[in-house]
Amino acid sequence: MDKPIALVVGVGAEQGIGAAVCRRFAAEGHRVVVVGRTAERVHAAVTTISAHGGEAEAIVADATKEVDVLRLFDSTFPSATSRSATDVVVFNAGGNKPIDFRETTALEFEQFWRAACFSGFLVGREAARRLAPLGRGTVIFTGASASLRGKPNYAHFAAAKSGLRMVAQSMAREFGPLGIHVAHVVIDGGVHGERLLSRLPQLVDKRGPDGLLDTDAIARTYYEIHRQHRSAWSHEVDLRPYGESF
Repeated sequence: MDKPIALVVGVGAEQGIGAAVCRRFAAEGHRVVVVGRTAERVHAAVTTISAHGGEAEAIVADATKEVDVLRLFDSTFPSATSRSATDVVVFNAGGNKPIDFRETTALEFEQFWRAACFSGFLVGREAARRLAPLGRGTVIFTGASASLRGKPNYAHFAAAKSGLRMVAQSMAREFGPLGIHVAHVVIDGGVHGERLLSRLPQLVDKRGPDGLLDTDAIARTYYEIHRQHRSAWSHEVDLRPYGESF
């Protein structure tokens, strides 16, 4: 029997959420399609998975471009009626940085929206188109505390992530009755990954060993969401270090 396929969109550094999700699903027996904009990074994730006995393939694609997303799903779901083994799609794209609201350009605002919201719509739409006829599958979106509230200097990011949250909610209500489990995971806190470590290395010492979200622990939750029985599905799950205030 063919292995189930996990399609993970938005894979960057190996010490990041996307790569950790890929490793987890591979370890659990999925063949993983590793998707990101940087060839070096997606191939590194595949190499690591292969070295541990898993199966994976790398695809370089920009999720903000409709043609790339269509091509990606056409290769993963060969036809509209295909009995594809793909049973989980994870959307993890997007980036973040503080910008003074008065200095935010129209182009910057649009770029953040495209990266975190518009691309999620494209991936979610194609996942729904391909999974709905099959009556099964899981779609998981990576959210953030900005999905729920806006903070100073993060209007651009909050607008994009809250928009993504609404896409996920609408999908869950529309496609849950058709057998598709749509979940939105709020990452509330600093992530012990390459991005934070390279920009704010002092934060690791300040927060302590359990003060940041562990990427492998996040990935474990994604897999557990996928494995939930349909009689008890979660839509929104929030993850934070035990000492994080909220």
